Amino acid sequence: MFDTHVNLHGDAFADDLEDVLDRARTAGIRRFLAICDRFDNFPAVRSLAAAHDDIWCSVGVHPHHSKDFPNITVDDLADAATDPNVVAIGETGLDFHYGYSPQEDQLVSLRKHIQAARETGLPLILHTREADAMMADVLEEEYAKGAFRPLLHCYTGGLDLAKRGLALGAFVSVSGILSFRSANEVREVIAEVPMDRLILETDCPFLTPMPMRGRRNEPAYLVHVAEALAAVKQLPVEDVIKITEANAVALFAGVSA
Repeated sequence: MFDTHVNLHGDAFADDLEDVLDRARTAGIRRFLAICDRFDNFPAVRSLAAAHDDIWCSVGVHPHHSKDFPNITVDDLADAATDPNVVAIGETGLDFHYGYSPQEDQLVSLRKHIQAARETGLPLILHTREADAMMADVLEEEYAKGAFRPLLHCYTGGLDLAKRGLALGAFVSVSGILSFRSANEVREVIAEVPMDRLILETDCPFLTPMPMRGRRNEPAYLVHVAEALAAVKQLPVEDVIKITEANAVALFAGVSA
């Protein structure tokens, strides 16, 4: 399995990271994508990837932190992406739920990330919360200027954004949310997404899947995300694991096959 979204560089794993990775490998995780949430965290994320043959990384600024990096440039992102372990741009996006950064700051940052993804040819990891219509509009507008590869990460949005993203060639990743009892609407949307566009993630240490709720999330729990997707798609979990791993390797072309 390929855990395509892990947050390993923070305090949550500071004391036992190697044990966490060992448990994940024992559980069948063979690849990890360590996500950059702030540009000043990129050195830590890059170091994680450099130290482990099965970890790759991204470079970007989460929409929550857009206000903190107003001067980041497309060249900053593209230059960082020359590191061979960088296989994605982001995560970036729009999050209007908490309002940690003004909408305009988020939009400016998002467009810079899109341009960096376009220039580097790397997939673009997108976070969207309470901004479906605007995200779809921006993606379509920017795609008309030149192609890029979107990934709608940890998808909890509506069917309209999913369909508009899929029309642009987007992939969709699912997390432990898919297993939550309250996530019926998410399951209904994911049921409409073709299997050849779906990948798995934990988004650890957040969003622990059932039946591990109440614990810190970690990559070893990815199998429970696969089980939740298998239930939605009415497929054997082994088939879901095989298909989503192949999808992820194809999307993140810089990882080892």
